[in-house]
Amino acid sequence: MEHPDLLRPKSRMAALLAGLAARDGFTPTRLPDVQVVRNSQPFARRPVVYSPGIVIVGQGIKRGYVGDAVHTYDPDHYFVTSVLLPFECEVVAASPEAPLLALSINVDRALLGELLLEIGDTQPAEASASCGAYSTPLTRHLRGAALRLLECLAEERDSRILGPQIVREIIYRVLLEEPGGTLRALAGGHGGFDQIAKALRRIHAEYDQPLVVDALARTAGMSASVFYQHFKTITATTPLQYLKSIRLHKARLLMAQDGLTAGAAAGLVGYASPSQFGREFKRFFGASPVEEAARMRSRGLPGDRQDEGKSVPKDAAPPMAGTG
Repeated sequence: MEHPDLLRPKSRMAALLAGLAARDGFTPTRLPDVQVVRNSQPFARRPVVYSPGIVIVGQGIKRGYVGDAVHTYDPDHYFVTSVLLPFECEVVAASPEAPLLALSINVDRALLGELLLEIGDTQPAEASASCGAYSTPLTRHLRGAALRLLECLAEERDSRILGPQIVREIIYRVLLEEPGGTLRALAGGHGGFDQIAKALRRIHAEYDQPLVVDALARTAGMSASVFYQHFKTITATTPLQYLKSIRLHKARLLMAQDGLTAGAAAGLVGYASPSQFGREFKRFFGASPVEEAARMRSRGLPGDRQDEGKSVPKDAAPPMAGTG
């Protein structure tokens, strides 16, 4: 049985999130790097993209599948990503009466660097080529900071004056607690992590171009074999699979948000063959391009949050450069 002192903050967090998340999907808050999430129904395992950030769940259960690893995030565990990461997730526990409710905070590389300097941590991360995602138990201190952030978001002045400081505190506490050093690697530009970041930046700037592994390896300053190994360790996928997933997610956004046809979207994200695009899209999302675009529009999603991450505009630097 859980301690009574833990039950009260949990129920308070769920109530605060419910007040901020009036509809399903992502809802912006008064802080640009903070959003709240609501899902009123479970959904089966599906492809998503997360930006570097922290997800703290107040109610419900989600699972993320990153390579062979399974990450559960619920009211007792939060989830962290340190690269823009395509993977799969599912909502396990949610209903109209008890929806999944979560707080999503984008992580900025520059802020991480400032915090590490103030902490006095100038040592390279031990796991500079570790996987770019993990879930870990939510501590009392971090839960308390998340509660204070949710409380201040209800008021414009509190959000403006107190909000950024509480976000800073949350990221500080995650840095102190993280088990693998991945956020430290993101901030410090250490070893293989920073080299792979350069390749990720190129993928997100040039996903509509015919990129090959050798060219990406040169961008990272690595041999092709070493690059492939480090890339797969950090992203849990291969470079070409990563590129394909970003192309397909972007095409889905173009169809759902901008109303493009499947053929037009395919060409804009780098597919020469519309039929190949259609086959790969259906294999990836489990539905045809027309069906998936209609599903997204019916859910009323503002842009393509990939069900849990931010949209991936072509002209934006990936979050390694601090865009979150």
